[in-house]
Amino acid sequence: MSSPKPGAPSPQPATLIGSVQRAMRLLECVAGHPYGAPAKQLARETGLALPTAYHLLRTLVHEGYLRRDKGLFFLGDAVERLSSGGAVQKRRGTIAEMLANWRDAIGVPVYYAVYRDGEIDVVCVSETPARPAVAERADFRETGHAHAIGQCLLSRLDRDARRDHLARHPVHPLTPYTVRDDRALLDRLERLERAATVTERQEYALGTVCAALPVTVGATIASVAISLPVHQADRLLPTAQRLQHELGRLLGSLALSITM
Repeated sequence: MSSPKPGAPSPQPATLIGSVQRAMRLLECVAGHPYGAPAKQLARETGLALPTAYHLLRTLVHEGYLRRDKGLFFLGDAVERLSSGGAVQKRRGTIAEMLANWRDAIGVPVYYAVYRDGEIDVVCVSETPARPAVAERADFRETGHAHAIGQCLLSRLDRDARRDHLARHPVHPLTPYTVRDDRALLDRLERLERAATVTERQEYALGTVCAALPVTVGATIASVAISLPVHQADRLLPTAQRLQHELGRLLGSLALSITM
């Protein structure tokens, strides 16, 4: 078998799709021209035949990956959406890594949640088979009155926002220990200091105690929390203090992940 001539393109595996490769080359080439470039220049720089380049460019414009303005091609909105999605994944990866470090350092499952668009959003939970998280017995978004994360987040809202939340997600008992009504919950939230650790004992799930710490970065209201089985309740506050120390040590990284 003869070897390829010097400078000849390397043989491509049969599974690769040539048209996709050529389209990606065009996208990369356009990305290198922030002020736009015409089809002839893009074809020349990518080594594509001009008809092929025209066909791919029209397709990419139709799908929103490129836009054409006065004969020049620019990156389109679809590329920006892909980039934004990648940034979100990167932020979540950073948060998940920090939670895993805290989980291993203090030996308990760790949770991260934010209050966003009027709802409680548990963004990430870090657990292991030896340190399982609390099973979601009822939707976390609808039961903020019963768990430490929800009470911590609600305590950071103003009165009108709290009442709006409870109008949509009213208090109802999940266990014999759950706060009984809206008034009792609002009174409790009023008493919570803004920087205090929030604890709950078997209010969301029997056999479990939880503690949550507030995290505020700019306008973002967030919380980091832990849970323990009720027979280890005496560990709850000391472990929360260790988490507070870890949180303070890496708050800059967490803040960057929240605000990026």
